[in-house]
Amino acid sequence: MAVGKSAATGAGRGILLARGFLLAATAMIGALLLIPFLGFATSQAAEPAVAIPPPALDQPAAAGGGLQTVVLAGGCFWGVQGVYEHTKGVTQAVSGYSGGAKETAHYQMVGTERTGHAESVSVTYDPQQISLGKILQIYFSVAHNPTELNYQGPDSGPSYRSAIFYADDDQKRIASAYIAQLQQAHVFNAPIVTKLEPLSGFYPAEDYHQDFLVLHPTYPYIVFNDLPKVDNLKQLFADYYRATPVTVMASSRPSQ
Repeated sequence: MAVGKSAATGAGRGILLARGFLLAATAMIGALLLIPFLGFATSQAAEPAVAIPPPALDQPAAAGGGLQTVVLAGGCFWGVQGVYEHTKGVTQAVSGYSGGAKETAHYQMVGTERTGHAESVSVTYDPQQISLGKILQIYFSVAHNPTELNYQGPDSGPSYRSAIFYADDDQKRIASAYIAQLQQAHVFNAPIVTKLEPLSGFYPAEDYHQDFLVLHPTYPYIVFNDLPKVDNLKQLFADYYRATPVTVMASSRPSQ
């Protein structure tokens, strides 16, 4: 039984939280009541992690090179952002929208599934600390399930698709090679459906979506679907896990 994300009908954080909490709490209570009979624990994510090999092809860190950014879509951006906010070497993870026009990059409009956007996360990282290949390994292993076409766990529609929005030919080449490697290794029970799409723009989501996992760790959807992803990051990628997340809220504060 999955705890679903609230429908995209709220005009802001208050409506989103109120309506989502009522719906999700009801499902969560039902799930808890079924535990003794079905034998599962609330610490188990709706989308379990899969241990996978690192990419054979990766991007070497250039001497004196600066920060790099890759845009990833893997279902609801709350969980994907939360995973990368707890990943060492990531300097910022911003929830937003990619794949559509700037004018329609708003939560209520994206939720109509008519804008072409995917809920995405712009992951900025230091290649001296973590490589693009490792970012992608975490993406395929714990951040989402790459075998689900146009849905992710309890959320359905093209805006929840699995997609890598590549910024250049190097990102496309590394991502494409890694997908082929994982397909050939048959590490998943079904074919990978992750799309490779050229990055035409990334539009940050509304403020109330940013750092959602960090700010609302007891929200039922987060408890059931997303906190286990952070736990899986800690278990499968211990060397890259950090307990104190890097947040959009902290990075947007003026320097002292």
